[in-house]
Order: sequence, then structure tokens, then C-alpha cells
Amino acid sequence: MEKLLWCSLIMISLSQAFVQKDMSRMAIVFPKESDNSYVTLDALSKKPLKAFTVCLHIYTDMSTTRSFSIFSYATKNSSNDILIFWTKDKGYIFGVGGPEVLFKASEIPEAPTHLCASWESATGIVELWVDGKPKVRKSLQKGYTVATDASIILGQEQDSYGGTFDAKQSFVGDIGDVNMWDTVLSPEQINTIYVGGTFSPNVLNWQALKYKVQGDVVMKPQLWS
Repeated sequence: MEKLLWCSLIMISLSQAFVQKDMSRMAIVFPKESDNSYVTLDALSKKPLKAFTVCLHIYTDMSTTRSFSIFSYATKNSSNDILIFWTKDKGYIFGVGGPEVLFKASEIPEAPTHLCASWESATGIVELWVDGKPKVRKSLQKGYTVATDASIILGQEQDSYGGTFDAKQSFVGDIGDVNMWDTVLSPEQINTIYVGGTFSPNVLNWQALKYKVQGDVVMKPQLWS
């Protein structure tokens, strides 16, 4: 009985650690390299994904210094069920279910940068849009399904579900406007989002973001609003 009560209290404590807030015009600031500072996001939708689009702003001066994680979505099936990652001297890595493709780029400009990444199981087509401009389409994981019960983390790259972080892969800078849909957005929709519009995100919604903070992380007004 005591053990059951203890477990119940732990579960209540963990659920209360999440806060929900309208993050409009706010940014999450990761001020320094670490292996213990990150933000965990709680998805609005818990269903498996046959398609998705993730959009967000990043602002960092680290792209010519080292590699770092941008968006880490782990499940019990794969620690990299969805991964957006910058690799120094190569470009953007986009992973689904473990396998990855590279979108070549020499650097990220030292300015606020808007990214949208999409994938659909039916065709395996993946897209990456940088500041409203598309990279060449690629193919990845046709027929795959992204699993449920996701651990979604900003600031670190998960090498195991919910953990095993490497400071040398941590994000340093600002992240904001993180939205996610369970569909592939059209070019017109992505360009609308790039200029400040929105289309009712149903997986992650920056205007009703449920999150919890660990370590040295600060919420500040966006520098690009």
C-alpha cells in the first residue's frame, strides 16, 4: 500500500512539473553548453504519426564551431524517431526512425533562421525549408510509422529515451515558434508561417505550449518579433 501511494505521489509530481503557457513572442534561451539543460515538450496529440511538419525559429552563432541538436523526438522504438540536427561543415541532418538524410549547407547565418521539416509515410518524401525556401526533396522511411509516447526535447539530443545527453551536441542560443502538425503542410502554408501566420498546429502549439524546464534555461522576448 505504501509503495502504491509513493508511486502515485511521484506520478502526480511529474505531471505537475509541466506548465502550459502562450509563448507568443517569447523564446527559449539556452545560454551555455551543457549536458543537463533542456526543455521537455508535451504533445497535444498522442497518436502515431504517418506524416508531420515541424516548424521553428533558431538563433545561434555555433554553426561553424560544432554540431548541435535542433529538435529531438524520441520514442521507445527509436531515440531518433524524429531528429533535426546541425552537423558542422555538412549541413542539416533530418532523421526519421533512425535513418537520416543530409541537406547540405555550409553554415547557418548568424541571424534568426526559420526552419520547417516535413515527412510523409505514404511516399517517404522529406522536405526542409530554410527561411521560406525549400531544399531539394529527399526520400526516407517509406511506409514507416512514428510511434506514440514521445519524449520531445529542445536543447539536447537524446541517445536514449529521455536522456543520455552529450554537451558537445547541446544547443546554445534561442529557439522559438515551435509548432508541429500531423500532416505535410503545403508550400503556400509554409510560406504563410514564415511571414508570421499559423495553421492551428495539433501536435505542438507554441501559443498553448505544455513544457517543463531543466537546468540553465531562460524564457525571454524574441529578438526576431
